[in-house]
Amino acid sequence: MAGKQDRQRKLARERYERRQAREANRQRRARRTAQWASGAVVLLVLAGIVAFTVAHLTSSSASPSAKLTPSGTPTTCTYTPSPPASRKVGLPPAKPDLKAAYQATIKTNRGDIVINLLNSKAPCTVNSFVHLASKSYFSNTNCHRLVTSGIFVLQCGDPTGTGSGGPGYRFADENLAGATYPAATVAMANGGPGTNGSQFFLVYKNTKLPPNYTPFGTIVAGLNVIQKVAAAGTDSKTGDGHPKEKVVIESVTIKKT
Repeated sequence: MAGKQDRQRKLARERYERRQAREANRQRRARRTAQWASGAVVLLVLAGIVAFTVAHLTSSSASPSAKLTPSGTPTTCTYTPSPPASRKVGLPPAKPDLKAAYQATIKTNRGDIVINLLNSKAPCTVNSFVHLASKSYFSNTNCHRLVTSGIFVLQCGDPTGTGSGGPGYRFADENLAGATYPAATVAMANGGPGTNGSQFFLVYKNTKLPPNYTPFGTIVAGLNVIQKVAAAGTDSKTGDGHPKEKVVIESVTIKKT
């Protein structure tokens, strides 16, 4: 039985990573399409009109970076435009408030979830999350994905509810050294290195994942809300689908101290 369970967990992790990789490829294709379209230049030649498309390519395919203090803490965050934006919110401020402590309250139709944000460990991620909350980006959005087999997460943060939406920018990973994902962890979902946007997941049961997803918060109240949703299951036989009990984020408020 233990061997079968281990195989099931391994398969679930592999499914999760394949899905994230597919999403990364889709986002890269969308960015290339947008870049080509935005570079269209129309020239008049003789009596006819000839359209030329010019690609405004970035000089490097490297992940966004951040300027660091000698201790390794970012003093400046880089947020790279990555259209399209599911909701127009602009870019977060480049300089995070490194001295602040933040607590987020996610108000859902199932109950409140309170999260202590890890500003000292993932300041650029927290800076982005606080920015999106201040712009009501998460308000009236569905948590579109629940996984109940192999890994144990509820994924949220996409206003489109499809798993492909984002804020129109991306940023680098943080806090990955030795990262683990016990119950009550809040971490960024992504489609590969340096593709963080707005989607995040809430871990409701100890989960084994590779250290590829930025942990940026800890649930301090309301974990039982997610566990009840998970107990009701998903609409998929694989245990990876939409939650049967719909979860709607009504608002996210930030307390700064």
